[in-house]
Amino acid sequence: MPPPEVLHYRSLVIPLLKISPPTISPDSDQPPARKHPIFRADQSMKFPARKLLPLLVFLLSSFSIFRLLRIAITTTTTSSSSTTVTPPLLPLPPPNPTTGPVASRLSKKEFKLLTSLVKSRAPCNLLIFGLGKQYLKLSSLNAGGNTLFLEDDSDKISDTQSDKSNATWIHKVDYPLPAKKGYELLKHARETADCGPDKASSLQLQNSTCRLALRTLPRQVYEYEWDVVVVDGPRGDSPDAPGRMSAIYTAGVLARASPNVTHVVVHDVHRTIEKWFSWEFLCHGNMVSSKGKLWSFRIGGEPRSGRFCPD
Repeated sequence: MPPPEVLHYRSLVIPLLKISPPTISPDSDQPPARKHPIFRADQSMKFPARKLLPLLVFLLSSFSIFRLLRIAITTTTTSSSSTTVTPPLLPLPPPNPTTGPVASRLSKKEFKLLTSLVKSRAPCNLLIFGLGKQYLKLSSLNAGGNTLFLEDDSDKISDTQSDKSNATWIHKVDYPLPAKKGYELLKHARETADCGPDKASSLQLQNSTCRLALRTLPRQVYEYEWDVVVVDGPRGDSPDAPGRMSAIYTAGVLARASPNVTHVVVHDVHRTIEKWFSWEFLCHGNMVSSKGKLWSFRIGGEPRSGRFCPD
């Protein structure tokens, strides 16, 4: 009897196969394998974020300090330039060029200040250096008083008639000193004793050796005690035009010669000559009001001395 047939057992396990990476020859056209980009991003994210914080703080602090330094430098430069003060007795620049009519015309507020002053003193002795339609209205406000105009422009005088019935006179005068002589004359007045208020009275002006003295004015100018003096002439609107140096100086002398209080009003004080000579002979401490380009000074009741503006 033949032996029973033996069934052979066959394993179902799949044999392991070792897969080797393909070998790429140097002559192959295929590019080498690259790592996946996600893998690289994961590696960069491993850098700790807290190490970036000091760097960020340093950059922001540096930027803030730079801005503060820049603002400080700009502010210092601006403030130093704005606080520059012109010392006295430096050469005067020429007055700002302006046309005659514009330089002598009063604004509404300036004219209101002047009319209020004349009304408060009327009837009074009113002396005006200059001539214009606006100023002619002042003579009508000064009814019962004396109004005297001093003008160097013949055309203005010919167009205007004196109203003797209202005690108003217009006289032609000459101003030989040009505005460009302003600094020279200011220095002369400070160095010459005859230019002082104690040496020059209203009657002494005619014989004064001071170059600023007006010696050929009508006799009424030297004889009257003036209550209000207005300086708005001559033009003084260019270096070669007649300047107002002598007019302001003479107004200062006449005001101090009167035993009563005298108001002196100067127009166009935005110009160098008018501003400097008003400070020198009318004194900043005597200023009582201002409006626009008009300054009003109150002079009187002060002891006579060798200086117009004692310290």
